[in-house]
Amino acid sequence: MKNKLHELSEIDLKTQLEEAREEVRTQRFKFAVEKNLENPKKIRDSKKKIARILTIKRERELTEGKTR
Repeated sequence: MKNKLHELSEIDLKTQLEEAREEVRTQRFKFAVEKNLENPKKIRDSKKKIARILTIKRERELTEGKTR
């Protein structure tokens, strides 16, 4: 998955980021209401995915700045 994220375009990265944030929001809401999750690791995995995407976006910003 890590390598696949590097290959995505900016639009696809933005979509993946929104989906991951929505997943975290949904899982947190479920936990607040039900006090029970099927898979508590989903929140952690989604947060890591968000961090990876933001890192890739930042790397691209920095490389664009150097080429200018």
